[in-house]
Amino acid sequence: MLYAALKTLHLLSIVVWVGGMVFAHFFLRPAVATLEPPVRLRLMHEVLGRFFRVITLLSVLALFSGGWMMGQAAKAAAQSGGGFSMPLDWTVMSVLGTLMVLIFGHIRFALYGRLGRAVAASDWAAAGTALGTLRQWVAVNLGLGLGIVAFTLLA
Repeated sequence: MLYAALKTLHLLSIVVWVGGMVFAHFFLRPAVATLEPPVRLRLMHEVLGRFFRVITLLSVLALFSGGWMMGQAAKAAAQSGGGFSMPLDWTVMSVLGTLMVLIFGHIRFALYGRLGRAVAASDWAAAGTALGTLRQWVAVNLGLGLGIVAFTLLA
């Protein structure tokens, strides 16, 4: 029961994270592109702040639940007298998922901070540059997330 609950939380965390990146990248960003820079950049700062607070929690939950599930599989193998060899899809998922969390940490704590400082100073050129860099890293994380999902489903 605990395994199923953690697997559900793990999957829901990933769905919200990847789905949120798809929404922001392909729907929100183009929709707000017509707004004047002060309005657009303040709005994106507020939206991303709310999203990043949730994703900070969900990314930690995804790491914890994934690690716990791998540990449970290894423990069950050891208790049955067998050896544990982590499947390739689990290895890919854990390595790239950890990379995604590290990239998110950079986005959240470095790039978003830069955006926030520029918005607070009404430096719209710097805020636009920061948001552009943030968008590029979100695109990288989105590619990784979609790649992980595709690989694990096809493996």
